[in-house]
Amino acid sequence: MSEAFVALESTVIAHGLPYPQNLETAKRLEEVVRAEGAEPKTIALLGGKVRVGLTADELEYLAKAKGVRKVSRRDLPIAIAMGQDGATTVAGTMYLANRAGIHVFATGGIGGVHRGHVFDVSADLLELAQTPVVVVCAGAKAILDLPATLEVLETHGVPVIGYGTDEFPAFYSRSSGLPVDQRVDSPEDVARIYIAQRRLGLPTGMLVTVPVPEEHEVPREEIEPVIERAVREAEEKGLRGKDITPFLLARISELTEGWSLRANLALLENNARVAARISRALSELWS
Repeated sequence: MSEAFVALESTVIAHGLPYPQNLETAKRLEEVVRAEGAEPKTIALLGGKVRVGLTADELEYLAKAKGVRKVSRRDLPIAIAMGQDGATTVAGTMYLANRAGIHVFATGGIGGVHRGHVFDVSADLLELAQTPVVVVCAGAKAILDLPATLEVLETHGVPVIGYGTDEFPAFYSRSSGLPVDQRVDSPEDVARIYIAQRRLGLPTGMLVTVPVPEEHEVPREEIEPVIERAVREAEEKGLRGKDITPFLLARISELTEGWSLRANLALLENNARVAARISRALSELWS
């Protein structure tokens, strides 16, 4: 390997943030990756065409566009055949990144098992079970059932690595009380584990979990009652499936007066920075 690439998702642009904050965030994440000596590749579908790396004009188009389809693995053939614009989820981005030969992907938090709905399992977990990409994140979204999410990852043989931490991060919070499979403290260690995984022929991805920067953390004891309240409200509204997560994230931001959103933006940047360093280490060590 010689070139260092980092895949970036597009759901955060089309569905995660309002304009112009979504465009500013997308540009900032690309800047962070470049500052660390890697090349960002934001992935999306435009008019049914897969785009691995968006131009500035395409980023702006996606940030302003209406009716953009949220695209996971199952949605890819539909969106392509119907000529639709699509913003890729964690699962969709992983699949397309792997097809493009990109080994490292930075996101905020992965999906998982929903609280109180053990059969509502995110496609992100199943993608990690079958697509060999390093996913750098701040753990699973804190609105989820974190112990059950880790159980699913274990069942499917996905290594969960703690970057500078012995505990699985809880998205807004730096710890969850749940252990990771291995702590590492350098991008080179991540690269070595991934190279060993590939040489063994194992089919899974690898989850690298990075705690939110300390100065932006929302402590567990403060965010958990807010999450529980938002989950109750979602239950009362009868929300299910893909409608739950957007509601919960927006409601938690309201209830914390934007504190959770600031933490989210900070961890996105931090994850992009770590992913770029891992990608560079891979490009140097994998030959």
